[in-house]
Amino acid sequence: MYLNSIKPASGSKKKKIRVGRGIGSGSGKTCGRGHKGQNSRAGGFHKVGFEGGQMPIQRRLPKRGFTNIHRHKCLQLRTSEIDKLDEIEITVPNLKKYNFISRKVTKVRVYKSGPCTKQLNIRNIVLSKGAKELIELAGGKIN
Repeated sequence: MYLNSIKPASGSKKKKIRVGRGIGSGSGKTCGRGHKGQNSRAGGFHKVGFEGGQMPIQRRLPKRGFTNIHRHKCLQLRTSEIDKLDEIEITVPNLKKYNFISRKVTKVRVYKSGPCTKQLNIRNIVLSKGAKELIELAGGKIN
């Protein structure tokens, strides 16, 4: 193999369309731009959001509300997922320690879905009514 014999794979390189090269080329005369109008002319462009002089939608709509990018990240967990943990003490830092939840999560909510057989001690975690009953039925404590 020599450097002068290397070629790209067939079909990987497309030929550039040469516009304005006569009627037989398929893109002569108007060069694929159609007849008349802004986009048929050289330099005919408009800025993003331009609606032909009509008041653009981003200016028609009122500025309302605010989204805080630093808002608390809340995560929902099932009772069956918590039951799989080896830890009996369930807190947000413990869940982070075992890589059970992301480090960005600040609040955790547990809802009833699946069994819960262990006697868990849950602290600083929001529980649904069903999850609370299930954990207390298994002999767990909720602080």
